Amino acid sequence: MKNNKISAVLFDVDGTIAETEHNGHRLAFNAAFKDFSLSWDWNTKLYSELLDITGGKERIRYYIEKYAPDKLKTSELDAWITHVHITKTKYFLSLLNRGLIPPRPGIIRLIKELRSAKIDIAIASTTTLKNVTTLLQSTLGKNCLSWFNVIAAGDVVPQKKPAPDIYIWALKHLGLQAQQCIAIEDSECGLRAALAAGLTTIVTVNNYTEKQDFTGASLVLSDLGEPSEPFTIISGTSHNNKLVNIEMLNKIAFHNDKLT
Repeated sequence: MKNNKISAVLFDVDGTIAETEHNGHRLAFNAAFKDFSLSWDWNTKLYSELLDITGGKERIRYYIEKYAPDKLKTSELDAWITHVHITKTKYFLSLLNRGLIPPRPGIIRLIKELRSAKIDIAIASTTTLKNVTTLLQSTLGKNCLSWFNVIAAGDVVPQKKPAPDIYIWALKHLGLQAQQCIAIEDSECGLRAALAAGLTTIVTVNNYTEKQDFTGASLVLSDLGEPSEPFTIISGTSHNNKLVNIEMLNKIAFHNDKLT
């Protein structure tokens, strides 16, 4: 890490840049199920379990195998799941385009700081590229895609998180080593992926992930914080900072504190 300064920050998307799960993806899945005349209802408790499975199509298959095994007899099941997922994506994009999913605290502020300091910014997400770009534009503005040096999303890699593939792909396209970067995640699954790629990682929890195991994270917070509303420290040390900024990221990367 040159001069003890980070070269890039890699962001997860769902749950990290915006609270997309409860009033976004979950509602979109349920709307799609109705279109297919399914009685499935993914309530908050069930969806919390399903979030352990990364990837929308993978989540549907897991649900079928555990809760609706009769559907395993469906002809060309993979194609059927893909069709359901495409319909779900349509509903999710509609929610985004209506501006119903705002960015989490500190996201816009930190990205502006990184851009001003000419620090690379990347996305590492297992959701579809269309979902990622629409979410970014709906929360950060129509012209925001040019802010990101790399957008790694969807099926560009064979294995989804907690495998490190998406982060390894992003690092390769950034032309950087993991030691030069920091990842920001919201879940244990994402944390495992980032750590396996060798990345120092900060976790900002949400209602679905706050009780997960974040061993190995350098810091676990409520969010990135704003000047008027500092973050709450859940685990780790913030090096006397009240919001996540470049100074704090450099300190965390340099000290390489990890929860045990």
